[in-house]
Amino acid sequence: MRMSQLSAESGVAIATIKYYLREGLLHQGEQVAATRAEYDESHLRRLRLIRALLEVGRLPITSIKKVIEAVDDESMSVHDMLGTAHYALSPAVETGEGEEWVAAREQVDHLLTVLGWQVYSTAPARDELAQTLVKIRQLGLNTDLTAYAEAAYRLVTDIELDTFPLEGPRDTAVEALVLGTVLYGRAFDALRRLAQESESARRLNVSPRGREGA
Repeated sequence: MRMSQLSAESGVAIATIKYYLREGLLHQGEQVAATRAEYDESHLRRLRLIRALLEVGRLPITSIKKVIEAVDDESMSVHDMLGTAHYALSPAVETGEGEEWVAAREQVDHLLTVLGWQVYSTAPARDELAQTLVKIRQLGLNTDLTAYAEAAYRLVTDIELDTFPLEGPRDTAVEALVLGTVLYGRAFDALRRLAQESESARRLNVSPRGREGA
């Protein structure tokens, strides 16, 4: 297909496609004439991945480049490739140095060990969880996250990982991870809040009709 068709099918403007080509985010098409190149399904997959990283993952171009490099590096395992995308999606965390921070990080490490989870020591989610634990402890709340961890693990093993096409094109696997992690993460958070409201109404014998029209 020509670039105009690639643009039409992908929903990405021609000027943006040319920018991705210049930046190395999108591989070059097959040159069939001095001023004409042909593109195929692999280019559509790559554009879908870039859009997922940019529009859903909200990643800057520098981070997208790192993910694309991992996708194109066939010597990198699928696990590490997905990890590159996962780590890129993680929010930046300012690590602390005080006793509270050290205790929280040790608790995270201990929890993962008890659960038997295989997680790299450099996983940014470790620090993200530790930062959250510091706040939980400061507020005097329950710091035992075992039940949350077990629920998360069941969700991942019973549903989420089965939706990732791990045997197909590498672009598609990363796209599925990004969309699934971000969008279903938002959906889960919203459903949890709705469940809290419903259970509160049940326990307190409150009719939801009382808020209609508010």
